[in-house]
Amino acid sequence: MPKIIPFRAVRPTRDKVSLIASRSYDTYTKAERKARLDNNPYSFLHIVNPGYKYHKELSGQERFQLVRNRYLEFKEEGIFIKEEQPVFYVYKIVNRDAESFTGIIGAASVADYKNNQIKRHENTIKAREEVFKEYLKTTGFNAEAVLLTHPDYIPLNAIFEEVMRSRAEYEFTTTYRDTHYLWPVTEEHLIEKIKTIYADMPELYIADGHHRSSSSSLLADDLNASDLAGDAHNYFMTYIIPESHLRIHAFSRMITDLCGMDKDMFLIKLDSIFKIENRGDEYIQPSKVHHFSMYLDGDFYTLELRKHYRNFKDALEGLDAQILYDLVLNPILKIQDPRQDARLAYGKGKNDMLGAKEKVDRGKYAVAFGLFPATVQQIKDISDEGLTMPPKSTFIQPKLRSGVTIYEFL
Repeated sequence: MPKIIPFRAVRPTRDKVSLIASRSYDTYTKAERKARLDNNPYSFLHIVNPGYKYHKELSGQERFQLVRNRYLEFKEEGIFIKEEQPVFYVYKIVNRDAESFTGIIGAASVADYKNNQIKRHENTIKAREEVFKEYLKTTGFNAEAVLLTHPDYIPLNAIFEEVMRSRAEYEFTTTYRDTHYLWPVTEEHLIEKIKTIYADMPELYIADGHHRSSSSSLLADDLNASDLAGDAHNYFMTYIIPESHLRIHAFSRMITDLCGMDKDMFLIKLDSIFKIENRGDEYIQPSKVHHFSMYLDGDFYTLELRKHYRNFKDALEGLDAQILYDLVLNPILKIQDPRQDARLAYGKGKNDMLGAKEKVDRGKYAVAFGLFPATVQQIKDISDEGLTMPPKSTFIQPKLRSGVTIYEFL
């Protein structure tokens, strides 16, 4: 019975939301960040990159404190406003491919995360958790929601439809050609209905945002041990969408060398694991689980996992990212740590093998592998069994923009 509650978001005024909303800081190139910071005084990037004002790269507590300073300036100047009462938000995104994503922004309980009613499928890096916890503790707010998911539920769809009959508070289109809509849910009977719907669900699953969830849990531990008043730090901001609204893409794998083998010897090694077909210059993206694409020396190949390798003892062993690691990357190409090995890189997105091909053709990598995306059911099965996926197993959409709704806990 997960507890999801409304909250008093800090958010942009309607006239400035399109100027403020930004992607995550690290998704911009240095040139893109500079262009936005030079030409848009309202971009949320001015808050998360406060050293730009002083032409200085900052880190640690010095940066965190200036982030809080910039944030407070935006509030003082009336660029941000705070909701008068706790509300939920219906948030809808329609992307350039006309795919639509609709869900609820609310606050999830840290206690539910700790007791596994909010289930996870990825390992987190302790050092990264600690850094983000200190960031949250100093700045006092979080501007990026954790993406949660659940099975489709008809009564929730009815609430979406009812709320979206009125004009959206926000409607803006990004340079990525995604259109974003937001409706505050202020009616008390709808707020109570939403809370009840989530409370009746046995669990929710993290789709994206494992480090944010974990850091919020560490923050709650720290602040609960202090004399800090209030309860906001015992929750974290979430965007909760039905499973059918998730889009899961794969990350390709690119390796710098064949570990001393020539092309023919490498193919012979793979032949005992896969049924291999050379498809020449025909672009190949895998069409089902346990089928892989490979780009090697100017040719695309299809790799179909042989049947005697399909006796999986658990959900993780049947995941294509794990199969590729267990049978190829580790034993044949000697990739021991897929998080840290400099010989291994990842591409992401719907057509990620096009980028991988270009990099192999330029000689940056020797071989690239394409994977079929993990399914929602695979993610849930791995979570339910208490297992964790290897790194870069899923690239999940939708992605919310930073600065549209902000959760304060100090």
